Amino acid sequence: MKTIVATLAFGLGATLLAGAAQAQGTLNSIKQKGYISCGSNPGLAGFGVPDAQGRWTGLDVDFCRALSAAIFNDVTKVRFIPLSAKDRFTALQSGEVDILSRNTTWTMSRDTALGLDFPAVNFYDGQGFMVKKKLGITSAKQLDGASICTQQGTTTELNLADYFRANKMKYEVVAFASADETFKAYDAGRCDAFTTDASGLYAERLRAAVPDDNIVLPEIISKEPLAPAVRQGDAQWADIVRWTHYAMLNAEEAGITQGNVDQLVKSTDNPDIKRILGTEGKYGADIGLTNDWAYRIIKLVGNYGEVFERNVGQGSPLKIQRGLNALWSKGGLQYGPPIR
Repeated sequence: MKTIVATLAFGLGATLLAGAAQAQGTLNSIKQKGYISCGSNPGLAGFGVPDAQGRWTGLDVDFCRALSAAIFNDVTKVRFIPLSAKDRFTALQSGEVDILSRNTTWTMSRDTALGLDFPAVNFYDGQGFMVKKKLGITSAKQLDGASICTQQGTTTELNLADYFRANKMKYEVVAFASADETFKAYDAGRCDAFTTDASGLYAERLRAAVPDDNIVLPEIISKEPLAPAVRQGDAQWADIVRWTHYAMLNAEEAGITQGNVDQLVKSTDNPDIKRILGTEGKYGADIGLTNDWAYRIIKLVGNYGEVFERNVGQGSPLKIQRGLNALWSKGGLQYGPPIR
């Protein structure tokens, strides 16, 4: 047993060391190969999904495009690598992808033991439950003794166990390797309830045989701060990822949109807007980019509110309310530190 444990520890250590070595100079590596390798969810509507022609859409997809805009002034310099929940961290640690942008929860163990960094939360979420209306269930507290479909290798399994233990309820777990298998099993009636992040519940509900036959229960049983992840050891790349998100937030707060950014870059006297758009100061140069890096993001992808609304908000089939993902000035948690 000691030999097995030692071997496993050595293997993990070797992977982390290899990842740390590759983490050095990620931006230079991206420029040399001419594209960003973006680890993506292969099938979550609103966040990451390719269509029949291989065109990717989603909030997490647009974040990788924003990085491509900042670096290359071109949103097409991204290769989306579909990754399962089970394989996503190994792919990032090994250098197969430059960034993981696929609805991943920021936790302490992932931030420390796995050798990853989570530069910024781009979607505040929480775990919930979906059931068939015909069951007559209106609260998660009525799920005592129920069978629950969940995905393996996620925080979902752990939160589920904690919730039922805390409420002194029993349940039967029905676990599957992929999100697709999990939801199909629920839709086919192989379990009483389906659990995942609330955003995922609304996305998966659209795939049900009869969407209106399903309801999302009101309880949120966990904190799920979803964030892009990078390897530890490359502060410059982490800064680029972090400030890409903050630039999109600051743009929304300042009223800079895809539609008016060209006008503002020429005519505004507002110092905050001038710093965001790169006409004052050298903030882009400080992270290894051009000074118009944020202008490129807004022009080619949009501000955070625009990206949210078209992918998961009122302009999308999901119609998720901004809620916690509203700007701090509008009652939410999204807060962009100043560019200055």
